[in-house]
Amino acid sequence: MKVVILCGGLGTRLSEETKTKPKPMVKIGSKPIIWHLIKYFQYYGFNDFLLATGYKSNVIKKYFENTNIKNTNIKLIYTGKDTLTGGRILRLKKFIKDDEFLMTYGDGLSNINLKKLISHHRKSKSIVTLSAVRPPVRFGEIKISNDGKVKQFKEKPQASQNWINGGFFIMNKEIFNYLKNDKTILERQPLENLTKKKKLSGFKHYSFWQCMDTMRDKNYLNKLWKEHKSPWKKW
Repeated sequence: MKVVILCGGLGTRLSEETKTKPKPMVKIGSKPIIWHLIKYFQYYGFNDFLLATGYKSNVIKKYFENTNIKNTNIKLIYTGKDTLTGGRILRLKKFIKDDEFLMTYGDGLSNINLKKLISHHRKSKSIVTLSAVRPPVRFGEIKISNDGKVKQFKEKPQASQNWINGGFFIMNKEIFNYLKNDKTILERQPLENLTKKKKLSGFKHYSFWQCMDTMRDKNYLNKLWKEHKSPWKKW
């Protein structure tokens, strides 16, 4: 099964790093986050990767020309600088021969069980299954009683109610019928249409997930890695 990783975005909210490199090349420890993602999928037995590049694609190309990750087949496909998420996937259509493929974004890490994700997808008979996560609250949370005393203090708890799209998708090839062109945003009309047809499934993941949108996120992931507390490290 192919693993598609979207690596072409501008990463404007992480501009301190992305002025000189695409977001998937931002380092966690001594390795770019794309390396961590590939190693994670490899742990579950997936070794065939399609990297959909765009912004500063030459940086990713140069890295993989000089870096060998054992037992992997990594193919870089330039999918345009301004192409949007759905459009990038559409551009990979001719490279995907199997009925199913995995897809994720090149800027987030998790300890999601990929085998359970796939099993859930197949049982649901959906066209697309996404991992649904509860994001960590960005700031600490306190509850104050009427007399002004703090009755509950939680430092950066997980959100208790709302679920969000955490990436880590499995898709059937039928998804290509819902993607029109380079300007298609996967997370808008395609997923909304699939929802209406009851062909979008959500696999609830209760454990670790962290995107890397800002320097704060990057520093947090680096802290976990440095302290040997990185939940995504399976190898």
